[in-house]
Amino acid sequence: MKLALRLALVLLGTVSVPLAAATELTPHRAEYKVRISVVSGQLNTELKVTDEGYVATHVVKPTGLSRVVTNGEIFVTSTFAPVADGVRPIRYRAINTIKDEPEANIEFDWSAHVATGTVGSVPVELPLDGPSHDAVSIQYELMLDLLNKQPSESYVLFDVEKMRAAQIRQVGSSTVKTGAGQFEVVGIQHQKEGSSRITTMWCAPELDYLPVVIEQHRDGKLRFRATLSSYVPLTTPDQKPAATTTRPRRVY
Repeated sequence: MKLALRLALVLLGTVSVPLAAATELTPHRAEYKVRISVVSGQLNTELKVTDEGYVATHVVKPTGLSRVVTNGEIFVTSTFAPVADGVRPIRYRAINTIKDEPEANIEFDWSAHVATGTVGSVPVELPLDGPSHDAVSIQYELMLDLLNKQPSESYVLFDVEKMRAAQIRQVGSSTVKTGAGQFEVVGIQHQKEGSSRITTMWCAPELDYLPVVIEQHRDGKLRFRATLSSYVPLTTPDQKPAATTTRPRRVY
């Protein structure tokens, strides 16, 4: 469960959030090449519009010879809805068959201000004292805040045992080359309360601050790297095509 939460927090995606007087992001599919220590893999992310709001799905699978070392996959999904100050999670699910971790299923009841569910056979219940996120929705909140020039210095994350703060800071700008093309990017670092891991996301304003390179260091050593290899904006019957938005859209 902890590995699924950690990977979900590292592997960011974006979400379309229709807020009044706010710039919107675009539902999409994105693919990353992933390196975790000596294991190579692929991350596929998808953001779609639903009747409840939005659903984001991340799937990590080993590729190439790494399938000899490990098999299975990490599947993480979050359903969330737009609210006045960002997005609000509704349901979260995480399955990790690579590490054979217990499945997590969490429901966020905002009327009762409590998050409940199970991790394997163990019941979970935590109070919701204010804006809180699961390990997926928190990333979309961050991307939305960057797009609207209102990033916070701290976000609250549901982490099974308790709510944990994730500290955020900006670390400048750069130009990066990926399999999906070359991008001008801004660097965002985050670190969870009580964690020695520091994650740096190089986010492209051209793609609504989608991270195109993600790196995680622990004790000064690079432990994880993901690089964007393709990006495809999606359209739905209820939403205008991405090409009609204010910034040009490209398929990479």
